[in-house]
Amino acid sequence: MIKPELLAPAGDFERLKIALLYGADAVYVGGTFNLRANADNFTITEIEKGVKYAHELGKKVYVTVNIALHNKELNEIMEYLKSLDKIGVDAIIVSDPAIINLARKNTSLVIHLSTQASTINKEAVEFWKNEGVSRIVLARECDMGDIKTIKDNVDVELETFVHGAMCASYSGRCVLSNYLTARDSNRGGCSQICRWDFDLYEEDEHLKGEKPFTFCTKDLSLIKHIPELMELEVDSLKIEGRMRSSYYIATIIKVYRMVIDKYWNNPQGYEYNLEYEQVLRRCANRDSVPQFFNGYFGKDAQYYNGRVETTNQDFLGTVLEYDENTRLMKLEQRNYFKKGDNVTIFGPLDEFDFIISEIYDENMLEIDIVRHPKQIVYIKVPKLVKKDYMMKKNLTNNYNSSNMLES
Repeated sequence: MIKPELLAPAGDFERLKIALLYGADAVYVGGTFNLRANADNFTITEIEKGVKYAHELGKKVYVTVNIALHNKELNEIMEYLKSLDKIGVDAIIVSDPAIINLARKNTSLVIHLSTQASTINKEAVEFWKNEGVSRIVLARECDMGDIKTIKDNVDVELETFVHGAMCASYSGRCVLSNYLTARDSNRGGCSQICRWDFDLYEEDEHLKGEKPFTFCTKDLSLIKHIPELMELEVDSLKIEGRMRSSYYIATIIKVYRMVIDKYWNNPQGYEYNLEYEQVLRRCANRDSVPQFFNGYFGKDAQYYNGRVETTNQDFLGTVLEYDENTRLMKLEQRNYFKKGDNVTIFGPLDEFDFIISEIYDENMLEIDIVRHPKQIVYIKVPKLVKKDYMMKKNLTNNYNSSNMLES
């Protein structure tokens, strides 16, 4: 058994810092040529800043260069690859064979194959290895047996997604967005057609059901299957979500970090706790399932008859500063809260609950309610907190956070 890398998404530098702080071993970011055109993508200068920050912590940065390339972009991408090589990124994530070829001939960049290549069998893995790829990001359609067969037969690093959104097509090979909205999903412009509601017709007859038809997939979550993935010796466990919030990233990474470490430190004594799932579920607005991993993929892994995506206001704010003398923490608000609320403060390794007894505005005038977006307030807290800790609703009715940390 090997201890896998925990790989986190980072949509900007702040989320990069949060991901590494809360337990990620590496992050992946998007620059010029990536499949998240609507994200806050990194400039070369920002990538260099992120690489320096990560390397100081002994951690890694991978850059997604995973679009389908056109001839007109060949010269531009050459300069881009050379820039990434110069600043020392730890790898690029690529799907187009042309980019692999250019990177091999003109740079010393380490190459990871994107999940966009839809790699699900050992022969394909062997082919890409011979093309100079050092790690394969497996297609999300791989089940446990596929992963084992590949691992047993090809000596190459394997990375697999363990949490986040899924694609209704075959690992992203979709043209619906192009057809209906002229936005190219294979160049970062997916308009997520699969999540639209549709009317169904049989010839001219409108088929009406209880809810509109959709073919949106449920999200992926393999938190329950981390021990199996570790026993399979998968090298990297990947979280999806470069457009997700800092709160989402902190929460998801913290839980997966906890589970990986607990199993690694004591595999014989490890016990799965359903509270892990409950924590993760509160961060997303879609149901999550193991998808293809356990071999039972079917109708229950998708939404066919509509869905309800509910959001919550659990995330209350981010800690900016803490004064040990006054025990006041400076907080940037994210959702409404008030004096008397039962809340939870959490950081990478600890968390605690308390009831808010004192709140002050920026002028140190006492207030009872915090209702303005990104309002800066000061709150008296009973224990030491640090910058970049977060405050959320106390969700004791849904799970016992202190037990989760001890289990």
